Amino acid sequence: MGEQATGIGRRAFLAGGLAALAAPLPLSAAPLAKVRELGVLRVAVYKHNRPWSWAEPDNSTNLRGIDVDLAGAIAKTLGVKLDIAEFTAGDDMATDLRNAVWRGGLLGFKPADIMMHVPFDRQLMVENDQCAILAPYYRESFAAACGPEQNDCEVPAPQYRGRRMAAAVATIPDIYLLSSFGGALRSSVTHFNTGHDAVLALGTGQADVAVATKAEVEAAIHDMNNPAIRPRKRALEAMMSPGWDIGMAVKDNSRSLGDTVEGIIGKMSADGQMKAIFAAYGVEWRPALSA
Repeated sequence: MGEQATGIGRRAFLAGGLAALAAPLPLSAAPLAKVRELGVLRVAVYKHNRPWSWAEPDNSTNLRGIDVDLAGAIAKTLGVKLDIAEFTAGDDMATDLRNAVWRGGLLGFKPADIMMHVPFDRQLMVENDQCAILAPYYRESFAAACGPEQNDCEVPAPQYRGRRMAAAVATIPDIYLLSSFGGALRSSVTHFNTGHDAVLALGTGQADVAVATKAEVEAAIHDMNNPAIRPRKRALEAMMSPGWDIGMAVKDNSRSLGDTVEGIIGKMSADGQMKAIFAAYGVEWRPALSA
């Protein structure tokens, strides 16, 4: 899924005031009462994870994205300031959860009250019992898109042979293109830093077909606003994963915060706020199957 992490990070107050600046930041993930006492909710988001969380321009603290807006909505509902922190993906999800939620990074990244964009996966929960994974808010999957040189985007994927393929390096779409169908597509794969970048390559003539997550495909097509770039409607043959739910994580002793956040997410799902946040980035909101 292209998102793994070490603990290097930087902070930016998206909303703040003298009270928030003067208040000491929590040294560890806090339960709900502590968050309200401090008046600050610290939320960790992945760096370079468009459309979920990214800085624009890249070297700024101007963070944007679905996860950033969702974190802001949660903080607003709780009546506290938002302290949002980017962290760089590490080697696996256990590393990310340790750095972002229950211990902090070795290079000084302080644990957050909430970590966004965590796979809502039973095995991951069992293997990481120092945090609680909850509040699933989206159903993700993989998809493809085609540029003007690929007239029929719906052909069986092996028929993309000879076309210039694009994917983010070291992701499941990358593995799919390199190894599926006896390696028939392997020789024409170009790698990009993110799935969003891979889809943007269709608009710059660098690729004919891109494979990425559905959110990355929809957001990049929205950003390009080019009718020649089309999403593939059919599922990709032999794709390794049928999809997965995305949720959040809190430290295991922060269940009171987690329970409250689950209630907020449920309300946002019912009243249209969730759908509106996703639509602002060109992504169709798909409820998590486990919600």
